[in-house]
Formats: sequence, C-alpha cells, structure tokens
Amino acid sequence: MAEDLRTEVFKAGDIRRALTRIGYEIVEGEKGSDDFVLMGIHSRGVPLAHRIAKAIAHAGNSDRDPEDIVGELDITRFRDDRASNPPRTERETRLPSGGIEGRTVVLVDDVLYSGRTVRAALDALSALGRPAAVRLAILVDRGHRELPIRADFVGKNLPTSRRERVNVLLEEVDGIDSIVLERTMTPAS
Repeated sequence: MAEDLRTEVFKAGDIRRALTRIGYEIVEGEKGSDDFVLMGIHSRGVPLAHRIAKAIAHAGNSDRDPEDIVGELDITRFRDDRASNPPRTERETRLPSGGIEGRTVVLVDDVLYSGRTVRAALDALSALGRPAAVRLAILVDRGHRELPIRADFVGKNLPTSRRERVNVLLEEVDGIDSIVLERTMTPAS
C-alpha cells in the first residue's frame, strides 16, 4: 500500500510576497510601460493574474485600473491531451480592455511542469490576435519540461520528482492559500 506524504512548501504570506515580486519584475522588465496585459490561464492563473495586477497598482507602478489589464484565457480546445483525459468544461475567454494586439502579453499560471499548458495557451493567444511579445509568469516551476518553454517570472523554483505532485491552493478557489508538495511513497518489499 502506498503512503502519501504532504509538505507545505509555501504559506499565504509566501505566496503574497512572490506575487508582489513578480509584479515588480514585470513592470521592471517592461521598463514601466503601461502597454502590457496579464492573461490568466484558467483556472488558477486567473486569480493569480488579478493578484499581480493589484500588487502592481498598490505599489504605484501603474495608473491603470487593475481590472483593465487582466484577461482570462481558456485553453481547453487547444490542449493536446483531450483524447486521453476526461472532457473539460470550457470557460469564457475574456480579453482585457484594449485587447492584446500589438501589446506585451504576460501569461500567468500556477505551476509549470511539462510546458504543454503553455503551448496550448500560445495557440489560444494566436487565435485571438498578434501580441508584440509574450512573457510567462509562473508561481511554481517544478521542472520536467517536455517542450522548450521557460518562465520569465517565477515565484518559486521547486525541483520535484515525477512521482511528486504540486498542489497550489488559492483562497478564491479553495478557501486557503498554500502550496503543498505531495509525495507517494511505496513501501519496501
């Protein structure tokens, strides 16, 4: 029988600080430009994008309303694993005011693993318009890339084994902010 071991690697304050730092790095990387937008990838990337936008506004790094720079991106139709996984409910894609055409788009998601979600997000973005540039902001980068994708902004690098799972819990979705690493241990024979 396998035993599950759970370790909390980030608490609410750690998540808040990481997102604030990511917000500063985005503004710095865009040289203070107001010509970037955040596109949260459903599902947990959306609340993370909203939090980053609020951190940017709170720091006084943008005159724009945080809600005006955040969009929501559904990648369901662009995933390459639809045949092998249960059907997913499609969600609404919502562009930020002013759209994405000719602007820098920062994709926001919770965990970067194989890179396949980001590939699907890039396909979904190209169906919506042509950004000037695309950047990637990730709360947790756990490694094990299958595609040549690298995050521009990372909250925490967390080396993992393929048997481990990273669970990002967010107040907006789960009622608590926490990042938990789960390990499945198989008993010695």
